[in-house]
Amino acid sequence: MTDLFENPIGLAGFEFVEFCAPEKGNLEPVFAGMGFTLIAQHRSKDVQLWRQGGINLIANYEPRSPAAWFAAEHGASACGMGWRVKDAALAYARALERGAEPVEMRTGPMELRLPAIRGIGGSIIYLIDRFEGQEAGDLSIYDIDFVYLPGIDRHPVGAGLKVIDHLTHNVYGGRMAHWASFYERVFNFREIRYFDIKGEYTGLTSKAMTAPDGLIRIPLNEEGAGGGGQIEEYLRAYNGEGIQHIAFSCDDLYDTWDRLKASGNKFVPAPPATYYEMLAERLPGHGEPVDQLQSRGILVDGSTEAGDPRLLLQIFGQPAIGPVFFEFIQRKKDEGFGEGNFTALFKSMEADQLRRGTLKVEEQAS
Repeated sequence: MTDLFENPIGLAGFEFVEFCAPEKGNLEPVFAGMGFTLIAQHRSKDVQLWRQGGINLIANYEPRSPAAWFAAEHGASACGMGWRVKDAALAYARALERGAEPVEMRTGPMELRLPAIRGIGGSIIYLIDRFEGQEAGDLSIYDIDFVYLPGIDRHPVGAGLKVIDHLTHNVYGGRMAHWASFYERVFNFREIRYFDIKGEYTGLTSKAMTAPDGLIRIPLNEEGAGGGGQIEEYLRAYNGEGIQHIAFSCDDLYDTWDRLKASGNKFVPAPPATYYEMLAERLPGHGEPVDQLQSRGILVDGSTEAGDPRLLLQIFGQPAIGPVFFEFIQRKKDEGFGEGNFTALFKSMEADQLRRGTLKVEEQAS
């Protein structure tokens, strides 16, 4: 059996998430609304770099590229992600040895050739060994392949978002085991959580996977046995399996929520008032201002055993790029995914489906 602590690919966290869209201008308002700043343009391609804190988002509009073909099939979507590794060439060779599918990338003169493999739903996983903070004085991929815009802060604070915390996939029924095996076999991920969530009419199962570095976390969602729920709706809208949402973490979710709301961001419907009335019973001594939580619809999970609160604060945005949405969290020593909130969240999203008419109760009852 493989040692769970072994890191054969040398993973070291997320470097970026790549997005695509059929038309230029589809992505920019979403990024700007979340507090990201356009800081650089690719030297030869129609590709943009947006940043906030330590989060890099790539907007790829290059024609006749993998991103363009992905957008033609899926519409506005998340078409790839970059993972930091210690040695990209070695990581690529080992990934292929362990069964990954190679992706050939077209590069221009004086541009880096980024090793890449095929990921969820035909998306791309790039292996990046040039990134900020690796070693003093080292150039990042952006220093080489991009041109920074003049007079722009290269590390904008934005809405206070700091890092990519996790990135969730939605998969077809019966395919969760396939994708879990992919991450286990190629990268030595391991399962750290498993949930079976049931709403009033539908359900889902979720398996949370984490990389050996503990920094790349990918929950996998699969529709419940009854069908007709949120995962199935996503798969139809997206035209396949793919990245469902990206979670960003911050140090003060109350302040970040206020900034996001002021910029026009919309969030999923808040849970009922009883959710907040029962917080003291569920998490005695949690220490959070309940009135401020409730006024913003922020969810709280974790534990308060032995008088030591370990909390996760979280809230979910509404779909912003096709069916893809964003999650905003603050970790206060809790490393879970808000499993205590899943049923409340699931039911609120189910209520939204009922409101929009995409979930037919009579169909579920028959």
